[in-house]
Amino acid sequence: MNSHKEVNIPKIEQTILKISNLVKEVAIFTHNNHLFALIYPNFQEAKNRKIIRLEEEIRWYAIELYNIKAPKDQKIKGYQIVQTSFPKDAKGEVKRSELEKFMKEQSVLNKNVEDAHNDKVYQSIKNFLSTLTTEPITSSSHLELDLHLDSLNYIELFTFIEKSFGVYIDEALFSQMLTMGALCRYVNEKKQKITITDINWKTILNEKISFDLIYSSLPIMIYKTLFLPLYKLYFSLKISGTENFPKQPCIIAPSHQSMLDGFILSAALPYDILKKTFFLAYEGVFGTNIMRPIIQKTQTVLINVNKDLKISVQKSAVPLKNGQNLIVFPEGARSRDRELLEFKKFFAILSIELDIPVVPVVLDGTFEALPTGKFFPRPSRIIIKYLEPIYPKGLSYDELTAKVKEAIHEEMIKHPLHN
Repeated sequence: MNSHKEVNIPKIEQTILKISNLVKEVAIFTHNNHLFALIYPNFQEAKNRKIIRLEEEIRWYAIELYNIKAPKDQKIKGYQIVQTSFPKDAKGEVKRSELEKFMKEQSVLNKNVEDAHNDKVYQSIKNFLSTLTTEPITSSSHLELDLHLDSLNYIELFTFIEKSFGVYIDEALFSQMLTMGALCRYVNEKKQKITITDINWKTILNEKISFDLIYSSLPIMIYKTLFLPLYKLYFSLKISGTENFPKQPCIIAPSHQSMLDGFILSAALPYDILKKTFFLAYEGVFGTNIMRPIIQKTQTVLINVNKDLKISVQKSAVPLKNGQNLIVFPEGARSRDRELLEFKKFFAILSIELDIPVVPVVLDGTFEALPTGKFFPRPSRIIIKYLEPIYPKGLSYDELTAKVKEAIHEEMIKHPLHN
């Protein structure tokens, strides 16, 4: 702890425990010259709350919430989630000297376990999962923490199980059986058939759903007319690249630094583009009794990634299928340090399967104007640059995702707004 002698480790740990009841135990120590958090989750609380994206919840609503207010030298730069309680002495105190060794042991905990299951359901699900992950798969594997499946993988898995075994699984049910063994036992008990079926995203996106778009461009056009001059004045907003919008429908993919981004982008889109553009919004934030009537008048599709994963993705495709544009923030969350986060491949799936080009957008400066944790924006220069469209032909999901991120990253390096 040489470089962090002044840091009150127990205080940081208590702060994190108070922030999130999904954290059952936390140990902070120095790893690679930075503060590192080892976290043992409260799995029962996750089950009670029907959470299937546990690592995401802990990252954003424990670690990052702590980091927002923490001094720079006390921010947590890395973390690992473990599935076993920490080593403790006879008094129940964490054996801090053993944490590094414990962390390494946890990393390989399930990787060398022999797998003796021979039933067809287990082997079929295992074979399918092997197309989604390179991690070793055993009956004790946690589908998120060991196999690193994400929300999109869950949709593929749910669809495979329903088509192959006639077993419908929703997020609430799935949250109670997040290990390979528990999932396979449930499918074995409930199976109606065994007809192993290939599934793909084109099939998933083309399934019929009951959802109609609400066209209501007038309110958002009025909003643009009123607020764009104010944004230009207050933020010295500069907009360029509007000539790069293709004549066909497109996915508009901006970088994401602040809560301001959606509001700024809505005002900055050209009128002819804005009129034919739909937005995505999280139901948990904008689906309340007060907000829902407002959102429905702004060409917005409400999605719920914690409850209706598959339907949310299918609803997102509807505007594009109907000749409209769609705004998708590829990072899926706001940057906490103005650096680009990992780009999720959700937008790339829509682009490739529907043959829709992607317009990358550099939206820079909103981090300084309204950083995470602040509630009122301050005057700070903001730029929006629409880059040349990227067409999906011949690209894989990962290649398209990387290409869009690279385009935004290179532009931000080439023309840095803030050094």
